[in-house]
Amino acid sequence: MMKTSFPRRTVLAMAAILPLAGGLKVTSAHATETQMTQQEKQVVDLLKSIETGAAEPVGVINPEKYIQHNLGAADGLKGFGELLAALPKGSAKVNTLRVFQDGDFVFAHTEYEFFGPKIGFDIFRFENGKIVEHWDNLQQTAGPNPSGNTMVDGPTEAKDLAGTDTNKKLVSTFVDDILVNGRMEKLAGYFDGDNYIQHNPAIANGLSGLGAALKAMAQAGVTMKYDTVHKVLGKGNFVLTVSEGAFAGKPTSFYDLFRVENGKIAEHWDTIEAIPAKADWKNQNGKF
Repeated sequence: MMKTSFPRRTVLAMAAILPLAGGLKVTSAHATETQMTQQEKQVVDLLKSIETGAAEPVGVINPEKYIQHNLGAADGLKGFGELLAALPKGSAKVNTLRVFQDGDFVFAHTEYEFFGPKIGFDIFRFENGKIVEHWDNLQQTAGPNPSGNTMVDGPTEAKDLAGTDTNKKLVSTFVDDILVNGRMEKLAGYFDGDNYIQHNPAIANGLSGLGAALKAMAQAGVTMKYDTVHKVLGKGNFVLTVSEGAFAGKPTSFYDLFRVENGKIAEHWDTIEAIPAKADWKNQNGKF
């Protein structure tokens, strides 16, 4: 992908992906177990074990090969165990809202409570029936946004399964056009008028909400850029992109989940996380 820094006047199509800190609003939505694939269910159970301490779900991790991209955790199964051991007993809460499988990858959208409320995206790669690699992106819970939406509410079930590849291509092109290369003249073509549901805690629904956020960001001198898109994963009408760039001059990881409807982007959730200095990494696998 081309590396492009947006001029201030265009900084906001990106406000679609600007998160801020704030309070927690718990939702009762959850991933529907009966609709999950086996590996989706294994991921949900593994994440829930952070809360319950159950040992059996951890058996899905390959003990001989577990590549960790959470830079706050040491590599391998031992690092996973050390991360859990650092949590005060009984303090963790885990509520997975969405889980989708794309080939060997399963990605989950989860509401966490550990060392404060957080929203996270986790990606697991399976190999021969076992998890061998993990990526994630966490953000402190914020919101609700000006339209009353939380960071996690909304539809949870993938539809239009036959359209997965088409929807992935649409979202990939959107991210490349707008977020990486700043081709703002194409922005409106990706949406059905002002019908756009936004879960970013700082932005209201619709392209009108996007415009208001753009103005506020420009006035505040906020800069953001997407340099590289590392992954595009999808199931039906849900597509997740994993991107690398900078926010306020600091290296940043952007995870954006889009819901597509009738060939247009209809809904958006995200998390943004600063990438720590390499000296502070607990493994050397990199964020991506």
